[in-house]
Amino acid sequence: MSERATSPLLRGTVVSVNLSERKTVRKTRGSEGVLVEGHGFAGDAHAGDWHRQVSLLARESIDTMVAKGLSVDAGDFAENITTEGIDLVSLPVGTVLRVGDEAVLEVSQIGKVCHTKCAIYYQAGDCVMPREGIFAVVRQGGTVRAGDPIVVERLGEADGTC
Repeated sequence: MSERATSPLLRGTVVSVNLSERKTVRKTRGSEGVLVEGHGFAGDAHAGDWHRQVSLLARESIDTMVAKGLSVDAGDFAENITTEGIDLVSLPVGTVLRVGDEAVLEVSQIGKVCHTKCAIYYQAGDCVMPREGIFAVVRQGGTVRAGDPIVVERLGEADGTC
């Protein structure tokens, strides 16, 4: 691991693993899930053969919405992994993350376009997931648990595209 990967912004912790059987709903907060290589979390509606197999959102981003008066928590933004301590939005596409002992993710997209406004947007006039959520593909599967470390193994090449 490079010296750079030990920086507090390039290292964090899994707060929770959040899954749902259907799309367009808040995910159920849990303590663990199994990532399947090239697919996403087993049993999650967003898993599949595409570039947004896993979504991540920082606890710090959720806290921003709580400060606006919303009663929201991990999973409410439909993110699969809620993190803490790692600056997700600063990670360029192509960044490789080790999650726990086994799993490896590669960042495939930063943010997303929301074609329809979610309930959170209507409550607060804002939603952090489109700007601060990131998406990844699973390069190596494994069990991910709350409390697991997340470490940047290699930074992607920032080219200005998302």
